[in-house]
Amino acid sequence: MITFREATREDVPAVVTMLRDDALGAGRETASDAEYAAAFDRMQTEAANHMIVGERDGCIVATYQITFISGLSLRAARRAQIESVRVASDLRGQRIGAALFADAEARAHAAGCSLIQLTTNATRDRARAFYERLGFTASHVGYKRDLD
Repeated sequence: MITFREATREDVPAVVTMLRDDALGAGRETASDAEYAAAFDRMQTEAANHMIVGERDGCIVATYQITFISGLSLRAARRAQIESVRVASDLRGQRIGAALFADAEARAHAAGCSLIQLTTNATRDRARAFYERLGFTASHVGYKRDLD
């Protein structure tokens, strides 16, 4: 059984290991341990920003970030933004991802959200198929630009 909880600073190395455990993450998650710890500390000061970990038998096996955003559009909807979704590579296909999203949805409802949204890299075909099986629709086109 998976138990989901708020991450602690001690969980950061395990979370970063999961973020690095694919071709995209291996190439982009190159910050130092100190930089990741400092980023986690900044997240802790933002009341609506949460790193969640899934634990089984004392080991972290899944993670996601959920941020609650209040806005005026869509009839003043409050939304939950999901980022950094990962399940340990050796445990994929065991419904842990579905449990992760059930946890995220429960947290979103508890925070008064009427919408849950996420983005995924266009090259992540399996992730996109998974999100669609969960009922997400590819309703928007996303853009990013580095700030140098």
